[in-house]
Amino acid sequence: MTETSRSNRALVALLLFFLGSGCSALIYEVIWYELLRQVVGASSISMAIVLTSFMGGLFLGSWGFSRLITPRHHPLLIYAILELGIGLFGLLILVLLPSVRFLYVSVVGYGAAGILLRAVVCLICLLPPTIMMGATLPAVARWISTSRIGISRLGFLYMANTLGAVGGTLLAGFYLLPTYDMVTATQFAAAINILVAVFAMVWVRRIPPFPVPQALTADTGSLQPSVIELPKLIVYGAIAASGLTALGAQVVWTRLMSLMLGATVYTFTIILAVFLAGLAIGSSIGSYFVRVSSRPALLFGWSQLALAGAVPLAAFTISQILPFWTLDPISLQGPGTKFSHDLIRTGAAILPATILWGASFPLALASAAEHADEPGRLVGGIYASNTLGAIVGALTFSLVIIPWLGTQQAQQVLTLLAGISGITILTVAGSRLGRIRYYPA
Repeated sequence: MTETSRSNRALVALLLFFLGSGCSALIYEVIWYELLRQVVGASSISMAIVLTSFMGGLFLGSWGFSRLITPRHHPLLIYAILELGIGLFGLLILVLLPSVRFLYVSVVGYGAAGILLRAVVCLICLLPPTIMMGATLPAVARWISTSRIGISRLGFLYMANTLGAVGGTLLAGFYLLPTYDMVTATQFAAAINILVAVFAMVWVRRIPPFPVPQALTADTGSLQPSVIELPKLIVYGAIAASGLTALGAQVVWTRLMSLMLGATVYTFTIILAVFLAGLAIGSSIGSYFVRVSSRPALLFGWSQLALAGAVPLAAFTISQILPFWTLDPISLQGPGTKFSHDLIRTGAAILPATILWGASFPLALASAAEHADEPGRLVGGIYASNTLGAIVGALTFSLVIIPWLGTQQAQQVLTLLAGISGITILTVAGSRLGRIRYYPA
């Protein structure tokens, strides 16, 4: 077997691993949200705990991985250990969280103090598995180089993980929990993690730790441009702004869509599934352009600038088109028909913007990549910046901007931030700060 075919087979295996990993992660998120509603007793607090633990854990895992774990061990072995740990903690949380509800009796009693104590304890319980989730992509990134083809492969792994998250959201919200219970759903998610870990350990013996990717271009003996490098501070700031606007928009659009579809878990599941599907599609498109283009920084800038048009387009569609896009009430009596109709309406409104946000991740990786960068640190830094921006966006828009300005002005803020980010990237890429690096073909 040639090195190229072996590398391609390993990439297919990694795509399947990340597909399963993303599926289990979102099953856990839906389960923990339902479990926390029983433990804490307030749906808004439960949602805040789940979002904070997920986003915070992803940030800590992606940012701290390359700083705490040395590259001495095989990347897939580390990945397998992380997946095994996620599955074990998922099962353990099913036992730990229900016992937290007794804290208000034994420690501080009823009221706000009891809710706060239980919320903090639940957050602490959820952080270990979510930190491991955040470390999985940087761990596998050490197996892949920071060439254009390597960055493209990382983008496709991100796409597979997000696509698996779509499946996990729909599977948990519409089948596992309604048909079975939280115990069965948790065992199903943990089984996925354990299977992924086992197969990853099998692949450790089949592939070398650091395979050499294919050459970027034909062997002409000349120097070919690889990427326009941007200062990393600019890239980190721009991808953080992308995460901020993405989660800010999700908060705004969830509130607006709930007025039409109803403020239920059903509506939240549909919006989340469409949002994740758009990120997956965008990531695959961005990964393709990373492979074929020597100007990913310019594409990154244009994708952010295009959001300045996509966000108002979504706002117009939600307010002016969707309310009048209805079917005959008789035809909506079947749950399948209603679900399909709501899914199509939601996708028509928010899918264009989510595709642009999804393309941002691989394009940002390529814009910041230096040929000698340690891949785990590069991916961890970009992923952590994006996640940190998402945390700020979710909290700021839900707690400050929407209550203070309203949804219409909140979308104008999103448009302004996306436009500023895109113009900044394009300006820097066109100036002397954006350097074209040349590598041997």
